Amino acid sequence: MNRPDVMTSFTTGLADINLDETDGRRAGAQAAAMKSASSSIYDMAATLSGRGELWNWGMCDPDLAAEIEARLPGFAEFGTDGFSEQLYYLALRDLPGGLDGCAGQTLLEVGCGAGEGLNFLSRLVPDTRMTGLDLSPRAVARANATLARGDSLRFVQGDAEDLPFEDSSVDLLINIESSHTYPDLDRFLREVARVLRPGGALSHIDVFTRQRLQTMRRITAELPQLTWATDHDVSAAVRAAVRRRMTPGSRFRRTLDRQRMNPLVRTIATHSQILMFGGMFAGYRPPASIRALSRLGVVPWMSGLPMESYRHQVAVRV
Repeated sequence: MNRPDVMTSFTTGLADINLDETDGRRAGAQAAAMKSASSSIYDMAATLSGRGELWNWGMCDPDLAAEIEARLPGFAEFGTDGFSEQLYYLALRDLPGGLDGCAGQTLLEVGCGAGEGLNFLSRLVPDTRMTGLDLSPRAVARANATLARGDSLRFVQGDAEDLPFEDSSVDLLINIESSHTYPDLDRFLREVARVLRPGGALSHIDVFTRQRLQTMRRITAELPQLTWATDHDVSAAVRAAVRRRMTPGSRFRRTLDRQRMNPLVRTIATHSQILMFGGMFAGYRPPASIRALSRLGVVPWMSGLPMESYRHQVAVRV
């Protein structure tokens, strides 16, 4: 499958998953096609992205940034704008035991990508044994080659809907901006409940369409093994981060500008990156040059799913 076919399959699958009005389950050839496309997309991302580049849409909360700065002085001064780190920090801070309660625990991130987010968390809570899992073989290979540190930080390839871990073997599980790509959300959450120890916790952060949120709430109501402690809408802070990144002169824009491209290619690349990292969610409207190119069929003018909220939800295994 070539790159345009992969992208078409991925975007079609995303729309099918997130606009579904029925039960939120996809199986068989349909699910396999989406997973294959997703793996290929993130294989390409792992190959093309630089060390420490964007891991998620991020969030902009001055209080969170100050808390991280107190623990890791200067964390946002080199190679990052600090927004992606804030989402990862939130994932642990709002667990029942907070960051300090992570000491001596086993933590699994499902959907870890190239491992940069989990590597950041390993600096915050160094006594926690961390494992990252991702569907993309290339992302996992890169993470193990550049970030792994024995049993304290390791990465494995696997499927979120069929976790390669024993029952009740994990204390903490995080899932950040990943589950909206899963064909069967119910199966994923049942796998979470299976691998968590009683009293263990899930920190789930993702973006939702209206339909996907309805599916999530129906599934969680029917899953007695997990008790949902919190459900916070963090959309405003996420939109603030995306808008900061879209601003000319931001670290995000400067990184794109440094790449060797002719002006037309750079315009298209910038537009594509803004769409990929939450532009539509934050009110992005393409410039006149992109609108002109869209009329010629060179690029899509408006694209993206109607994502309505970005949420942080915490559950405890009964």
